[in-house]
Amino acid sequence: MTDTATAWQVQSLLLGYPDAALLERRPLLRAAVTTLPTPVGTPLGVFLDHLDRTPPIRLAADYVATFDHRKRFSPYLTYFAYGDTRKRGMALLRFKHAYRAAGLELDDSELPDHLAVVLEFGATDAATRATAHRLLTEHRAGLELLRLGLRDTDSPWAPVLESVCATLPPLGRREHDTVARLAAQGPPEEEVGLQPYGPPEHMPRRGTR
Repeated sequence: MTDTATAWQVQSLLLGYPDAALLERRPLLRAAVTTLPTPVGTPLGVFLDHLDRTPPIRLAADYVATFDHRKRFSPYLTYFAYGDTRKRGMALLRFKHAYRAAGLELDDSELPDHLAVVLEFGATDAATRATAHRLLTEHRAGLELLRLGLRDTDSPWAPVLESVCATLPPLGRREHDTVARLAAQGPPEEEVGLQPYGPPEHMPRRGTR
């Protein structure tokens, strides 16, 4: 497994709901993190330290308060670009088609643009890694906005996003402009045409199956 594949697998798990299964994997995750380049692995180690010292009930409450109740921290990549508009439905279909082309069919409990889903998909092999890299890069501005938001609120999940972004190319000028616009204006607000897709707070959490 390449460094990128290892990093994406670890990041995918750490972005899931912090249940008992995740906590039991901490020794394996720490071992994997030690193999990664410093810009990618060190932030993950910081988050694993947080898992070690935080009671599970607090971890669960913080996760829900962060990712379920605040659209600013939506883990659904298309939300930042399209908000709750009909265009988001088409963007979600592009994710599903990309997965289907690689032989993966998601069940109804997952939306295809959840960051953890994309990372897990990309960790599979070289072909899926290339597809996931493209999807992540296309939504690089949204990822950066999520990273900045988590960092500015001292969220314990900020280092995980820092690690994710360290596996991707730096922001270009156009992406910097998009981040600035989204920070000032937010995503589009038209609230029609997304059935059967709901807004982020109505989506199922990963790790609760």
